[in-house]
Amino acid sequence: MEIGVVGKPNVGKSTYFNALTLLDAPMAPYPFTTVTPNRGVAAVRSPCPHTEKGVACTPGNAKCVQGTRWIPINLIDVPGLVPGAHEGKGLGHKFLDDLRPADGFVQVTDLTGATDAEGRTVAPGTSDPSVEVGWLEEELVAWIAEILGRDFHRLARSVDLEGKKIEEFVAERLTGLSIGPTAIASALRAVPVDRAHPGRWTDAERTEFARALLRVSKPRLVAANKCDRASRERADALAQSLAPLPVVPTAADAELTLRRAGRAGLIEYVPGSPSFNVPDVGRLSAGQSRALEEIRRVLVAWGSTGVQPSLESMVFHQLGLIVVYPVEDETHWTDSRGRVLPDAFLVPADTPARAVAYRVHSELGQNFVRAIDGRTHRAIAADQPLPPNAVVRIVAKR
Repeated sequence: MEIGVVGKPNVGKSTYFNALTLLDAPMAPYPFTTVTPNRGVAAVRSPCPHTEKGVACTPGNAKCVQGTRWIPINLIDVPGLVPGAHEGKGLGHKFLDDLRPADGFVQVTDLTGATDAEGRTVAPGTSDPSVEVGWLEEELVAWIAEILGRDFHRLARSVDLEGKKIEEFVAERLTGLSIGPTAIASALRAVPVDRAHPGRWTDAERTEFARALLRVSKPRLVAANKCDRASRERADALAQSLAPLPVVPTAADAELTLRRAGRAGLIEYVPGSPSFNVPDVGRLSAGQSRALEEIRRVLVAWGSTGVQPSLESMVFHQLGLIVVYPVEDETHWTDSRGRVLPDAFLVPADTPARAVAYRVHSELGQNFVRAIDGRTHRAIAADQPLPPNAVVRIVAKR
């Protein structure tokens, strides 16, 4: 699972990325600071079931802090997109190719409207962030349509003449874009195209199909960045203009400062929280104290910096993922080594039990017999989806 951090240059994409990963990707107030993709690991929060048992868990792949699991998620921060990227403008072709494996996009915008389409600094309010959201979608649609359309009519004859399934044909055209058959089928239902004869599709029909495919296969969320320099009214107006696309106001600079201060032991801060504590004021310089007090005012005004909540909204709402905990002992919630709830996995909400077994290990999936709910101790059939935060034992043939 990978989320792409996208947007035009100089809106704070790398700051947003750094705040979530603490990897120190290059940042600067000018266009194209990022010229190669940055990859890192962030984390999303979920209540840990160990509190129900009254025993401590033994985290393996996802740490637990005071009853909250922090489950890893991969991020990629790509070079800034400018209008015409699908034609190669800016760093367009490279930008788009880097996004192939992404399962969804967080688009970082400048809520203050102080950067133009090329990422150059302009007077606040000059640029409309809703416009850049619109043209970014058009660039992504054009990108998918171009990949789909390469030698399209000649290759489409395999469907017209050989009876090949349209879903298989499209999947072959989009290999490497992390677009599954379910998304392809959904997009085909959403657009009135001739499924039996794709060779007859017009360029316009292919583009509309690409648009439908983008929406079902690559969910998006807008991080309206620099909210600490903008008004609540401006954020509300942006959210209203982009609905139903979700918009989360963010202050990536503030979040990055808090996380770095926390890492240095200067403050006590849990990402996503509405406040922080300073255990020893004497360790702070006058400049640090002023900066932290300014950030405190941001937290009071906005409830948080929005960075952690935006990622979690993307993962849990837009991508529809849930957390599951595979165990080998459904009574004590332990693995074969006696570790309590060692692993937490993110899976789509409709994932059946057998698919979760494959996620744990291919042999478990191949030899699947049934699953057992760790709370109710009832059997779960192979094709039955697991509920959120499920604790489940996989029973397999030996």
